[in-house]
This record gives sequence, C-alpha cells and structure tokens, in this order.
Amino acid sequence: MSDTSFEIHVPTPLLQLGLNREDVQRRVTEWLVLSLFTEERISSGKAGRLLHLSRVEFLDLLRSCGVSYLDYSEDDLNDEFEAATRLPENP
Repeated sequence: MSDTSFEIHVPTPLLQLGLNREDVQRRVTEWLVLSLFTEERISSGKAGRLLHLSRVEFLDLLRSCGVSYLDYSEDDLNDEFEAATRLPENP
C-alpha cells in the first residue's frame, strides 16, 4: 500500500503537549480510519488493514477509544432481547 502526503497545520500548543510528527501522523490516520468505520464506509477488517492491525487488534482499539463495535437501534435491541427471552433455559 503506497502513501500519499498532505500538508496539515497543527496548532503549536498541541505540539507543546509532547507530540512529535510520528504521533501526529499516527493519530490523524487512526482518527480518519475510525471516522470511516463509524460512518459505515469501511469494515472492521478493512480498518484493521489500513492501520496495519489484525481485526481483533482493531476491535481492541475501538474499545480503548470508547467506540462501540455494534450500533443497534432501539428496534434492533428490542428484537434481540425478545429473541433471547425465547431461548430455552437448558439447551
């Protein structure tokens, strides 16, 4: 996978927090991939590949960033709970 360069402007106070070019690059890339994933434009597998992570490592990143992997609507949740109540107690 090849890289393309963009120029970004980072406020000096952010760099005074101890960020270097590599930190900024990593964070911008992670932010972009997480955004695309939460907008449902890419899958978790694709997101992992873009960040050079396995799918499981990407799911761990989601958790550490407080991003939910599953985004159920209220109706979806109700359907899941309804289905769960119909399951036998002792399979």
